[in-house]
Parts: sequence; structure tokens; C-alpha cells
Amino acid sequence: MAALGWLTPRRRSATARSVLAGEASAEAARKSSQEAEDVPTEEPEFPVLGDEQAAAFFDLDNTVMQGAALFHFGRGLYKRKFFETRDLAKFAWQQAWFRLAGVEDPEHMQDARDSALSIVKGHRVSELMSIGEEIYDEYMAERIWPGTRALAQAHLDAGQKVWLVTAAPVEIAQVIARRLGLTGALGTVAESVDGVYTGKLVGEPLHGPAKAEAVRALASAEGLDLTRCAAYSDSHNDIPMLSLVGHPYAINPDAKLRKHARKLDWRLRDYRTGRKAAKVGIPAAAGVGAVAGGTAAAIALHRRRR
Repeated sequence: MAALGWLTPRRRSATARSVLAGEASAEAARKSSQEAEDVPTEEPEFPVLGDEQAAAFFDLDNTVMQGAALFHFGRGLYKRKFFETRDLAKFAWQQAWFRLAGVEDPEHMQDARDSALSIVKGHRVSELMSIGEEIYDEYMAERIWPGTRALAQAHLDAGQKVWLVTAAPVEIAQVIARRLGLTGALGTVAESVDGVYTGKLVGEPLHGPAKAEAVRALASAEGLDLTRCAAYSDSHNDIPMLSLVGHPYAINPDAKLRKHARKLDWRLRDYRTGRKAAKVGIPAAAGVGAVAGGTAAAIALHRRRR
């Protein structure tokens, strides 16, 4: 921490929280991945050979999946009576905003995290993991972008590890990664004591600089060469993470990331609409679901304003 001495106390504290969040997320991700590897599996008929020092890191919300995982998780918890109707309305409004704006609004995301932490406080981690499996099937499976899923599979087919990197709780991220057949996930780590959530975070949400710290910590632990790795995201908030790797990709980018990616000649992919997809040679059908979802969100927004 001595290297941070030139920073003001406030900035030094924020940086320290990012490092703590990143390291905690990397530790949780490696532990989950090692546990999965301990499960006996059949050897493939033709083992896949690849670059052992390369891996791929995928943002989750609006990159791998339409919308925000945390909001879908909230819907599932409401269905199971974890909280009241007024809280569901708040989750719905935040999700509508996210879908319409296409970017992560810090205030909305912070509200969502605070709500989620208060809801899970006192519940067992194992309980939320089990429920997460059900919620994935109910609300998330049909929202996976086929194009991004194909990109992740290409890395897997080349013998590389593929990790989700998200501000969503690490338990949710691990469920999604497992269901997609990915290596593991880096996510926000909620504090638990004896397997029970305390309602607090370890460090801070895995967002912005904290994501970059998590990827850096995981790469160091896994012996990866970041210049040979790839990263994918839709948000300008993830520029720190994208800038770490030798092969950054802007997926469904917001305006700021699109501008930054074009300036640096990063590769772009857009799966949201037929018009935008055509510009980068992506099948237009990939965006149909997003258009329908966006229309529904717009109707919800209109009704709220009346």
C-alpha cells in the first residue's frame, strides 16, 4: 500500500477498497473453479489444445445477457416472497431504466445493491445458491445473447478458460457461469459468517476499477499473460478492464465506449438491433428479443409518467 502514499486519504481509501474487492472476488472465483475441477469428468475424445497463458473475461449485464442479472434475481426473490410488492416496483423501474438507457447508472445500481443486501441479510449462502439455479431458468436463460455466447464458446473450444466479470453477487455470477459451461466468475463478494449473509460487502461492488483489480489478481494467481488475453464489455465503466488485455472487444457498446473503441481501433460487435447488427455483419435475428424487451420497458416507462 506504500505506493499509494501520494494520493489523498479519500482517494487512497477508495483505491484500497477496489483492490480489496478485486482480490476477494478473485479468491472466490478460483475457489469455485477448483471445486468444479475436482468433480470427475470424462476425457474428451480429442483434447483441445490452446494457449495456457491466455483467457477471456466477459462482462455480464448487457454483454452476455440482456438487462441486469441483479434485477432478474430480485424478481425471482419476490416470487418467493422475500420482500413486498413496493420493493418489486422499485426493481422493475430500475430494470426499465437499464434497458432503455443501455448503460449502468451508478445511482440506480447502488440502490439495487443496497436493496439486495438488505433482502438477503440473515439468509444462508447455500439457500441463495439453490434459488439462483431456479431463477436462472425462469428469467435469465432466454436472455443470453447468442452472439456473445458463441464468442465465449470459441475461446473454450480453443482450450482457454473463460470467466464472467460482473458487479452482480458472485454467487449469482457463478450459477450463470456454470450453466453456460464457463470456467468461473468474478463478482461482488457479500460478507457471510458461518454461511449466513451479514448484509455487508467485502470491499466494494466489483465495478469499474475494481473489475480491473479482480482480473489482475486472477491473472497473477492463474499465471496468465494479460497481453494474450481478451476482454468483452458493453460499458465505458469497464475501460480499465478492457485496457488491461491485449485483445479488448466492445460488445453492444454504450456511446462512450463506442467512441473510445473506435479511437483505439478495438473490435466492436452489436447484437441489439437488425440495423446496428448489419453494420458489423451480425445476423439481424440476434437482436429481435432485445427489441421486444426494449419496447416493453418503454411501455412501462410511459405508464409511470402518466
